[in-house]
Amino acid sequence: MNDLKYAVQNAFIYTALVAAILLAPLFFYFIYMKNIYSIKNELVLKEKSLMIIKSMEEFNQDDPYFEYPRFQTFQSGLYDIRFKPIFSLIHYDIKNFKEGYHIEDSDAYLIISLPKDRYFGASYLIVKNSISYADLYKNVATILFSIALLVFGLSMFFLNNFAKPFKLVNQKLDNFIKDSIHEINTPLAIINVNIDLYNRKNPTNKYMQRMKAAVKVLSHIYEDMDYLVKYNRIDHEPLEIDFTKFMQDRIDYFSDVASMKEIAIESDIENNISVFMNYKELQRVVDNNISNAIKYSYENNIIKISLHVRDDVCSMSFQDYGVGIEKVEKIFERYYRENTNKGGFGIGLNIVKSIIDKEGIILTIESALKQGSTFTYTFPKRIITLH
Repeated sequence: MNDLKYAVQNAFIYTALVAAILLAPLFFYFIYMKNIYSIKNELVLKEKSLMIIKSMEEFNQDDPYFEYPRFQTFQSGLYDIRFKPIFSLIHYDIKNFKEGYHIEDSDAYLIISLPKDRYFGASYLIVKNSISYADLYKNVATILFSIALLVFGLSMFFLNNFAKPFKLVNQKLDNFIKDSIHEINTPLAIINVNIDLYNRKNPTNKYMQRMKAAVKVLSHIYEDMDYLVKYNRIDHEPLEIDFTKFMQDRIDYFSDVASMKEIAIESDIENNISVFMNYKELQRVVDNNISNAIKYSYENNIIKISLHVRDDVCSMSFQDYGVGIEKVEKIFERYYRENTNKGGFGIGLNIVKSIIDKEGIILTIESALKQGSTFTYTFPKRIITLH
């Protein structure tokens, strides 16, 4: 995961946590403001009711008719003792006829008792309007969004600043690797060529075998570093590879390395399997698994490698009987090493993870401390061919 993606992901997590913590006080704030809105609306209804009563008080009995007050956003009406309308502009089925202020969903109304036989025989005045909390919802949403935006911005700022020392260390390590591979390549090639020339002219001896194995270990590390440096610079074009032959070649290549620890490699490789992948990427996946199986196995032991197809599913597995893995979830992090005494840079499985994720290859790991580990790779059908 790159630095920006890491910062954004964690900023979102912190923002979500803060938003969750703020939900409780915002909820109580919303309830409090709803009560305030309700009280204000009640006062407005009382004001309108007083205007209607005042208008009726000012009515002169000698006038031929009474012009009942009308409002744009308010409805009102006069009702008798049984709450039958004498005159009403309310088009609403009122359910609660108890005197006082009432709210039903988004409707609010005020029932006021009138003096008997004073206002056109009416016993009650009802004033109604619709109460809306849209502005309140908008304010609460704005507050929550503003706080979330502020927390997200601060989280990004602090995460980026706190990560700077680690970025610097990783950058230096990356630069070190880039510089190292240029220095390693030439002497490594010279050693390898001279060992081969010596073996052709002289009888095989264990010292040269050990040197050859050591060179292969160095070559494997070099290939990982070279891939890591060039990963974003070149396109890794896929091609059809004889998977069966490829696997057997890689096992043969590492046999000298395994023999240094008296480890035997047992293989069960099915014939006539091809895979459509980039050669260098497939080599990184296979080589890192064989190298790790050898590296973390106990001496005088075996490693089991298999490649087969069952029910149209192709799987490749590497089983060792060694130290096992303590933190499976961390082994794919770049530069992470559970055992610092085993050497390496901690980049092999990070490379493997990036490749299998790109190709859609599924990895399952079974591991037990001091018993060993099994890495099983299941390939998608689209990149496997059977002959």
